[in-house]
Amino acid sequence: MTIEFYVLAGLVLLALFNILWAGAAKTQQYGKGWNVGARDGQMPELKPFPARLARAQTNLFETLPLFVAALLGALVAGHQGWKTEWGSSIYLAARVIYLPLYAAGIPVIRSVVFMISLIGLLLTTWALVAA
Repeated sequence: MTIEFYVLAGLVLLALFNILWAGAAKTQQYGKGWNVGARDGQMPELKPFPARLARAQTNLFETLPLFVAALLGALVAGHQGWKTEWGSSIYLAARVIYLPLYAAGIPVIRSVVFMISLIGLLLTTWALVAA
């Protein structure tokens, strides 16, 4: 299996971890009844920590489909090489670093790490359009 597929597996695990961490933080605030309930009613605003985890999850899900489309498209087109290897590795590494930075509420550095993840996405997209 190539590095790109390991990266995809890592991103799936990262997304699941983010979902579970955000869900656990919401459950800690709202209680187990909320977690297993229909969630129909209005809930109080999330406290800062679970709110940051929810925003980090939303942020990941904004770029993840773009990244997956670019990577799989490049691989299907036979454009696998240093651009897909480095681009996917940069994207994954930056996203792994981004999550705890966002959870901790660390500004600026978090934004720089996000921009680094975009470099990985753009490098991967470059591989899609140019062999």
